[in-house]
Amino acid sequence: MERKLYLTGASGLLGRAVRTKFAEEGWTVYGTALNRISPVLHRVDLNDNIAVEKSLSSFKPNYIIHCAAERFPDRVQADPNKAEQLNVGATKNLVELADKLSVPVLYISTDYVFNGKSPPFKVNDIPSPVNLYGELKLRGEEATLETSSRNAVLRIPVLYGPVEKLSESAVTVLLENLLNASQPQEVSNYEKRRPSHVNDIAEICFQMASKTLQGSNIQGIYHWCGKEKFTKYEMVLKMAGVFELPHSHITAAADPPQGTTTRPYDTTLDTSRLDALHIGQHTSFADGIHSALKGWIK
Repeated sequence: MERKLYLTGASGLLGRAVRTKFAEEGWTVYGTALNRISPVLHRVDLNDNIAVEKSLSSFKPNYIIHCAAERFPDRVQADPNKAEQLNVGATKNLVELADKLSVPVLYISTDYVFNGKSPPFKVNDIPSPVNLYGELKLRGEEATLETSSRNAVLRIPVLYGPVEKLSESAVTVLLENLLNASQPQEVSNYEKRRPSHVNDIAEICFQMASKTLQGSNIQGIYHWCGKEKFTKYEMVLKMAGVFELPHSHITAAADPPQGTTTRPYDTTLDTSRLDALHIGQHTSFADGIHSALKGWIK
């Protein structure tokens, strides 16, 4: 059987890793993007129902991974209508079209569906998002699971990996604090995070898709996160050690950041459901951040 993946958000940080992984494993990948088009990607506006239906009908996938989203909480807060269109409206349309074609969808969600007050969060814990981004991603989850019992949700934490610009990840952007050594920098030492390398998530998506096509019952909600816990300040110190950069200009801010979108405190996810399936992969933060950022160090 030919393995055909329809991948939304294929130009993004995670989408690029997923497309590469599946292509290397012999899958035919139809990657969609809106603005960052390349020879291996197709321009599809996910808010254009007719365009999505046409591309699905002509490609005839046997698996769909929905990575596309407005994933920056501050941008969601700044333009909630645009974010809702993509994170909820486009998701509903995609899963409904997929259901008509009897194709399973893996929806990429977020640890931000939780309030961060009582980790680790299990797959059956009741979500309680503290910002609009978490709320919209939760509604996308609900649309995905309500539309078809074939579908699955993968909740993941903050991601990092090879970036096209440092600001593409909330992790890699921290390098700017280190590189700007002429100015005192204050970095949050409050929220706890478990960053994951995009290659790890791509591997997990591949394993979930492969098991699905082999007849395994991969449906419902799954969690994955990195095995190391850091604050942003601790990530900066780790980067400083990896690249042997001075960091005396960096100080820790102990209180929650002011004037930004509210973030949950500790979104550690319980990964036992994937562990039981022997699905998972963890790249150490030191190794992952070195491979991701070595090209940015002069």
